[in-house]
Amino acid sequence: MDKSKIIRNAATVILIRGAETSPQVLMGQRGAKAAFMPNKFVFPGGAVDPEDAHVPLAQGGAEPCLTRLAEEADPTLAPALLTSAIRELWEETGQILGSPGPWPGDVPEDWKSFAEAGYLPSADGLAFAFRAITPKGRPRRFDARFFVADAAKLKTDPDDFSRASDELSHLQWIPIKDVRRFDLPFITEVVLAEIIGNLPNLGAPAQVPFFNNTDEDSLFERLGGVGPLTSAG
Repeated sequence: MDKSKIIRNAATVILIRGAETSPQVLMGQRGAKAAFMPNKFVFPGGAVDPEDAHVPLAQGGAEPCLTRLAEEADPTLAPALLTSAIRELWEETGQILGSPGPWPGDVPEDWKSFAEAGYLPSADGLAFAFRAITPKGRPRRFDARFFVADAAKLKTDPDDFSRASDELSHLQWIPIKDVRRFDLPFITEVVLAEIIGNLPNLGAPAQVPFFNNTDEDSLFERLGGVGPLTSAG
């Protein structure tokens, strides 16, 4: 099957530290040979795995995030999106959003190193802040949910990336004032503009921006009772 026609659910974490003083955002660079966004600086994140839906969460998310995640989507998908965001953050940066404790039952393969660190994944502090569907014509397409979190919620040293995979290189905390000097994807710039506009608040917005490319038109909507705002044709 043509992968460019498949839209996969995905989750991304935007970690911010020093929101009230000198805000920084955690980003890394994708490889030159990556099929999706090669060489670009991005937030940690990736596609939802089937087993993510069965991973226990020590804290399962809060409102209004859960309601917004269910809008124009499968209402049962929210837990998998939250666990996927936490897993991708762990795999790509070695950082943990979790709560100390043992796992009930067997631990899925992709979560074994997380469990061995002594934690259950926790959505405490994850705020659903943006949703975007990749436009048609791209080699990979995702229905991505972006979650913002305060780095103070991490259970790990925010400067220690020693347990990260090699999927992202040049992992670093970039000052918000300097971030546009980096090679960013268009959608990353759009998401950052929304986050920066809300600083120092890192809570979930009442209305979540939604860059909707499901159909021929590109619509900029807001989840939360507001219809399409603009169309890019």
